[in-house]
Amino acid sequence: MSDTFVPASWLADRLDDPGVRVVDVRDAWEYDGIGHVPGAVSIPFDEFRSSAGDTGMLPGADRWGDLLSNAGVAPGDEIVAYDDEHGVFAARFLVTAELYGHDPERLHVLDGDYSSWSREHETAREAADVEPTEYEPGEPAESPLVDFDGVRERLGADATIVDTRDPEEYAAGHLPGAVNLDWLELVDPDTRGLKPRAELEATLRERGITPDREVILYCNTARRISHTYLVLRHLGYGDVLFYEGSLTEWEARDGEVVTE
Repeated sequence: MSDTFVPASWLADRLDDPGVRVVDVRDAWEYDGIGHVPGAVSIPFDEFRSSAGDTGMLPGADRWGDLLSNAGVAPGDEIVAYDDEHGVFAARFLVTAELYGHDPERLHVLDGDYSSWSREHETAREAADVEPTEYEPGEPAESPLVDFDGVRERLGADATIVDTRDPEEYAAGHLPGAVNLDWLELVDPDTRGLKPRAELEATLRERGITPDREVILYCNTARRISHTYLVLRHLGYGDVLFYEGSLTEWEARDGEVVTE
């Protein structure tokens, strides 16, 4: 198991390390008004979502570079991201970082989200004092992205296609042959972090999502699959593909959708 998801104690031990940058992706008012991890920088989710003119659902490379530069993130930094939604928005931030070339081994989700920190550790209200960098987005050494044609070619082939939306959304229409795994099934509602490894593996095995097969993930807009993608990587899955366009693009391009 990798350290993609890290506990608050792991972060506490590294909080004074200048090579570790903590990123708070909650709304700005939460960062200021509720408090945050000391030294964390604020990059709200709305700031790294796609907008007019950006390609696909990712923010444009220039925009991403500006965000990380202004937050004082250097290309070699370890990044720990957190939110207050079980890690799903933090995961989206980290997958974006990976797709723009940041070393995936240096990307971490605070397991149990902000609440796991605030329950036992000191919080801060003042904004972090950071020195801007010149962060240059690049290309990942090995991209997990798969496009519309790549997904269509794999329908009916030896790959496991996983729909990470809730059961009601899945029943309303999904890709042919897809199995349903609501991303929240991997999260403990009490701790707000990941369930124990044995439970995770049992849930995945029950759905036929095993590490010996290629896995393709999709949802609606690539947010929920970000969390599942990182969970699978955390568990050591090596062949996981990320359909960034997800169902939004699939339906726009008249891809087949079934309800059975």
